[in-house]
Amino acid sequence: MFRILLREVLLQKRLLVYRVFRSVNTETDSKLVLFESFKGKSYSCSPKAIYEYMINTPEFKEYRFVWAFKNTRKHKFILENPRTEIVKMYGKNYEKALIKSKYWVTNYRMLDHIIPRKDQVYVQCWHGTPLKRLGFDLDYSENAMNSTREIRSKYTKDALRFKYLLSPSEFCTDKFTSAWNLKNYGKENVIIEEGYPRNDILFNYNKEIMKDIKEKLGIPSNDHRKIILYAPTWRDNQHESGVGYTYKVKLDLYRMKEKLVEEYLVLFRLHYLVANSIDFDEFKDFIYNVSLYDDINHLYLASDMLITDYSSVMFDYANLERPMLFYMYDLENYRDDIRGFYFDISELPGEIITEEDRLIKAIKETSESFKFDNKYKKFNNKYNYLDDGNASQRVANRIFNKE
Repeated sequence: MFRILLREVLLQKRLLVYRVFRSVNTETDSKLVLFESFKGKSYSCSPKAIYEYMINTPEFKEYRFVWAFKNTRKHKFILENPRTEIVKMYGKNYEKALIKSKYWVTNYRMLDHIIPRKDQVYVQCWHGTPLKRLGFDLDYSENAMNSTREIRSKYTKDALRFKYLLSPSEFCTDKFTSAWNLKNYGKENVIIEEGYPRNDILFNYNKEIMKDIKEKLGIPSNDHRKIILYAPTWRDNQHESGVGYTYKVKLDLYRMKEKLVEEYLVLFRLHYLVANSIDFDEFKDFIYNVSLYDDINHLYLASDMLITDYSSVMFDYANLERPMLFYMYDLENYRDDIRGFYFDISELPGEIITEEDRLIKAIKETSESFKFDNKYKKFNNKYNYLDDGNASQRVANRIFNKE
């Protein structure tokens, strides 16, 4: 109860400051677009894809752009485009950019006190097709930071603000509509169902892009081992005060290295919400920690196989028609007590593994005998049929040519 009260007091204070700040900065620039991805942590996802489409398309030559980052120094390369500037995420210049920009393009919830004017366009790209239940679809939630009621309140505040919500499929449109309770607010028509812009690169890559990605990852050109991308999601109930959400590796990495290092290397990718770091120094010739690498799509392209659990990476990766394994060591707890699923996981196009002893054998067997079978095709036909390499173009035309 005290937590809820404290949050409300802070929200009202921030609302007041923002409104006062907005009252003295009254003009909106109709050709200015603000982009941010994963709360300013990276240059990635659909905001990146839409931005890169716009800067390379003559139709949008009069537009200017602002990117918001937590680490502005890391992303200074974006300033090579003369029409783009960078601001510090959540700083004063960030709020100035919010107030001035007509368009806000993000893949994560905006802070609750950020309210768009009537002439501003908030585009919620979101960041994946959900297996895990979201928002109003949660019947329960073992979340360390928010109760089910608080989660629904956050989704309500966001739904009332955004003008567009991107969807890659009919399945997603249905789930997003219920998760954000859009019918209740008369906002069913905000959804743009045109595919995920961020997945365009999975259809448009070439050998040069692949070579560049491996160089950035530090993988030697003479290392011909197969590459496994391990990308687990976060756990709602794993949280440390003063640290944030944490992740505990449920793998015997010493054993994995012993059994696999001759034929495989691993790209280990923690979820962007996970705050703790993991020390892989003892496995440096086997495991590459790529948790801070900006664009996960590059990791998809570099890898020969994906191992995940409940993460939406499974849907994006499926576009590549490469093998996947699902290491769900806490399946019953996650499904029954933490989140719940939108569909039966028997649909997944790969082996579901609950015991660590099975994982190493499954990696070798799948690597040797994988086939893009009818089950895999059915999965893509249901969840990825709009991803074709041209989603950025369709989405940009829907957003910017309608205004």
